[in-house]
Amino acid sequence: MYGGGLVVPHVKTAGSQRTRTFRPVASDLVLLTALIVANVLVAIGNVDNGHPRFGPWAGLGLQVVVVVVLVVRRVWPLLVLGVATVSAVLMSLSVWWVPGLLVTSVDGSGVWVPLAAPFAAYSAVVYSSRPRGAWVLTGVLTVVATRLWELSFAVAASGVLLTAVPALLGMYVAARRGLIAALTERAERAEREQFLLAERARAEERVRLAGEMHDVVTHRVSLMVLQAGALRVVSSDERVRAEAEGLRAAGCQALEELRDLVGVLRSPESAAGVVGAVGDSGGVSGGVGVGDLGLSVLVEESRAVGVEVELSEVGDRSVSSPVVARTAYRIVQEGLTNVRKHAPGCGVWVEVRYEADRVRLRVRNTAPTAAVDRELASSGSGSGLTGLRQRVELVGGTFEFGPRPDGGFHIESVLPLDASHG
Repeated sequence: MYGGGLVVPHVKTAGSQRTRTFRPVASDLVLLTALIVANVLVAIGNVDNGHPRFGPWAGLGLQVVVVVVLVVRRVWPLLVLGVATVSAVLMSLSVWWVPGLLVTSVDGSGVWVPLAAPFAAYSAVVYSSRPRGAWVLTGVLTVVATRLWELSFAVAASGVLLTAVPALLGMYVAARRGLIAALTERAERAEREQFLLAERARAEERVRLAGEMHDVVTHRVSLMVLQAGALRVVSSDERVRAEAEGLRAAGCQALEELRDLVGVLRSPESAAGVVGAVGDSGGVSGGVGVGDLGLSVLVEESRAVGVEVELSEVGDRSVSSPVVARTAYRIVQEGLTNVRKHAPGCGVWVEVRYEADRVRLRVRNTAPTAAVDRELASSGSGSGLTGLRQRVELVGGTFEFGPRPDGGFHIESVLPLDASHG
């Protein structure tokens, strides 16, 4: 569902395909039957008109051949028109050589072309992929049909009506079909594009939700778990310790369920393409520098649960763009969250250096000195650093992370102040 309606691509059904196939077959059968009957009636009416030995049956045979060939007029239209043209030439020559053999009317009043010639000319222009060849054959057929050398207006008009006019009609039909096909293809393409845009918007929204849940909710819940664990250790009241342990266990379970939920929202396809793009619109207010977005608050939150953190900021923080500010905030937030989960008892240094055209960030910690809470360490989606890398690359920055020789861990990133270059 997108924009108030469900977008479903157009699907051609087998029933509609069979209907479209049946109609041409039925029309061809009717056409062929009518033409054959007409030719037979003409031949019967001229049996006793003093024709040669094989007339008028020879003419009937030629007419039937042209009619039968019409069956393939949609597949081989030029072949059909060629047969009709050759038949017209033979009929004209037979009038001079053997009068009455192929043409029943030899008094010069008729048009000496097959009855199927108009349909052959029409089909050639409509269905042929070589319109030049179709018009050349139509021109020859028109010349034979009009018999321009006789200078008869009636014959010329009848010949044009039976050959050129069907071809012109075919040209109109072909142009109309081409226009309809182009409009249909454009509409289907627009429908497909709308469907893809809706799918992309849905995927982006899912990934945005997954990113915000990981960045914000996981950070806060992990703080609650650590505070509950600290309360359990320092409290002398057995009841308070039990409640603190229950709170810590519930927090760990919430983090585990959150990881599963984030995994459902962030599909592999969408995570690969848009995970960084959508994070810039939510979570933290834009329009101010990195420091104003709460790096000091992040540090104080970690200190409150026993993490030794030192924050160092050098340079003019006001020059940072909102996009860069949000990205830097997420980097520091993820680094401190991972320290609390995976490196208890370590020392942490957060360094931010503002330069003329970039911001350099580093979050590094020493090796853990206390036992790791396995339940807390296994919580989360496990995609925080990967999502950060994609977010940083989107704004044109660099992002590196990995273990340190002393057993600690480091995250380093360089962000351009002008995020539009990304």
